[in-house]
Amino acid sequence: MAEIQIFYATNRNHLGRRWRPRGYGKKFSDDGAENLRFGHAWVEYDGARAEAFLNEPAREDRGNGEGLADYLSERAREARLTAYRERLDPNRSELVQPNAKLGSRALFADLAEAMRRRSDVLVYIHGYNVAWHEALGTAAALQLMLNRPGAGDPGQSVLVVLFSWPSDGLALPFVSYKSDRSEAKASGYAVGRGFLKLRDYLAGLRDRAGGQEPCGQSLHLLCHSMGNYVLQSALARMITYTPYGVLPRLFEHIFMCAPDVNDDVLEPGKPMERLHQLCRRVSVYHNRGDVAMYVSDYTKGNPDRLGTAGAARPAQVHNKVHQVDCTPLVTGLVEHSYYLWGPVNTDIRQSIDGIPFDDPKRRRRRESELPNAWTLY
Repeated sequence: MAEIQIFYATNRNHLGRRWRPRGYGKKFSDDGAENLRFGHAWVEYDGARAEAFLNEPAREDRGNGEGLADYLSERAREARLTAYRERLDPNRSELVQPNAKLGSRALFADLAEAMRRRSDVLVYIHGYNVAWHEALGTAAALQLMLNRPGAGDPGQSVLVVLFSWPSDGLALPFVSYKSDRSEAKASGYAVGRGFLKLRDYLAGLRDRAGGQEPCGQSLHLLCHSMGNYVLQSALARMITYTPYGVLPRLFEHIFMCAPDVNDDVLEPGKPMERLHQLCRRVSVYHNRGDVAMYVSDYTKGNPDRLGTAGAARPAQVHNKVHQVDCTPLVTGLVEHSYYLWGPVNTDIRQSIDGIPFDDPKRRRRRESELPNAWTLY
């Protein structure tokens, strides 16, 4: 058997012992919706079976990440979990507790060590209707897909860090969606709090390094489906605590995959207009055949979704924001979780590796005359 380690943060309630949980549940942490627990999980799996998914033909590429995620999600039911221990008075600010022990600091220190070994870090926020074991299994599949041979620079690895919020995983079309959307909004506040902790940690590292990047590696963020609504709420929380300044640039690249948010959300005056301040590039992956987006539109009473046809008015979004139409590749195959499918996953990995959008190695072309609209083929 092979084994994969996944670092995680969650605001779900723990099941079993606090620091050695057997898993996480469908509710918020008993300490509140913004309480974050940090830890790492080990998932055992059959290496040969995983290799078969990674090598499955996919157009001119390889990789069936959806099938791999389904398999690893079942294996994740038996995952070994360890949460970073904390020592903190919840009634006092962290700033006035000199002996406080924070799980976030322990996680950041472990990630910094991994990055010094030539690894980028990708924070992954899952979408609607996802149970804890499914979130963990999907994060493991994403890490294996991004590091599969031939997908990217063999000398540069990518470490996936899962943020899992209490998406209930019940698959009830109306009740679950409304419940998850409320929990996504509250969870966004927890994510925003986590990003502010990351900002402070990075600032301390840069101070000690004389203003230079400590390791030369990069942080990225990938949000899938309603995970983008979590990001929208996180952005609002960060703006609240950064009222007069520019938001910190925490990430090299933010990937919005099948985003279940309004299609005008990135325009001036809209909730995510300042998202570009958090990174160097934003990529919006959308698919006109995504049935889940139409369900969100018509059965939930939502406006047109960004994940269906991209930005409503691409010329009005910031020039850091690029949209990528996946329709020619994924319609009829993997219509919602296509970020796990070989050709799209490779395009994401190429962005992580810093390959220019118009490089001939990439299977994408410009859409019309717009400089920020692309189509995969």
